[in-house]
Amino acid sequence: MPTLVAYYSRAGQNYGNGGVINLPKGNTEVLAEAIAAELGADLFKIDTVEPYPADYFATTDQAKRELRDQARPAIKGPLPSMDGVDTIVLGYPNWWGTMPMAVKTFLDSVDLAGVTILPFCTNEGSGLGGSVGDLRRSYPAATVLDGLSVRGTDSARSTGRAAAWARASLA
Repeated sequence: MPTLVAYYSRAGQNYGNGGVINLPKGNTEVLAEAIAAELGADLFKIDTVEPYPADYFATTDQAKRELRDQARPAIKGPLPSMDGVDTIVLGYPNWWGTMPMAVKTFLDSVDLAGVTILPFCTNEGSGLGGSVGDLRRSYPAATVLDGLSVRGTDSARSTGRAAAWARASLA
């Protein structure tokens, strides 16, 4: 079962422990790397052509506008080859109750017919929000499994749990 781990993650200013903290590596990226290593899967970082502002609050304002407008921010390529890929383990932070719109740019850009999507989400208490339902509504050609929610500030301590979850979910 060829699997791709695709994720969006934000390093730098993030919300955690009740305030803004600075992360050398984004929480979602930490988990995505562990999951890809566990599954022996290829890894694709979804990254926007135009970077989000360094300031956390400016980024959340932009993310809110993108969600309201159903924007599809351009992402850096090249896209990974989907030849033979039947599963995407999809990681993202919870922004305004769902995934960042750049994740939808990625999903809109690949053929999802017959693909299984296994979502995981980092957050500081909002869980998966509506992201799993959003994925199911937006991408009916794919099978979207139930997802995993990990508190962002627990990401480094949760790599083993996330990797085991992915392995068990795809067994």
